[in-house]
Amino acid sequence: MANPRKTIVSLDDTPYYHCCSRVVRKAFLCGIDSTTGDNYEHRREWVDSRIIELASIFAIDICAYAVMSNHLHVVLKVNADKIASWSDKAVLVQWHKGFKGTLLTQKFVKGEDLNDLELKTVNDCISEYRRRLIDISWFMRSLSEPIARQANKEDRCTGRFYSLPSMALTLRAS
Repeated sequence: MANPRKTIVSLDDTPYYHCCSRVVRKAFLCGIDSTTGDNYEHRREWVDSRIIELASIFAIDICAYAVMSNHLHVVLKVNADKIASWSDKAVLVQWHKGFKGTLLTQKFVKGEDLNDLELKTVNDCISEYRRRLIDISWFMRSLSEPIARQANKEDRCTGRFYSLPSMALTLRAS
């Protein structure tokens, strides 16, 4: 049984992690189903595009990835130095590239005046977004969810597309 990421990830030990997501119900992530002859190779582009998009949002570097017929592997490097160098406004700008944020965070980025309570709320959001932008679970969720939705729509079904993701600790070479 896989362990929760929060019990595995230790940025003090290593910033490098290997994650794997497998599909369920004998679905295809990509490739050709030899039984039916259906071609799912176009889904590889879904994964490629999404990984490139997320790499431009998160402070997580993509070291390598492989898309197989029923699963994908991603080797990630959490870049804590990058997130620490971002200003509060930069954190919000990064977050808004992939997520809506809140009305207040959008106002803050636009430079609109906010009262003290609104600023406190924005600062709480900034702290949360800063954590999420180096969170492997948020990264993997952001990668998997839109692909699962597209695949389920294409397959005309509902429910899980991926099994629970797994992750292995990959130690950095000295």
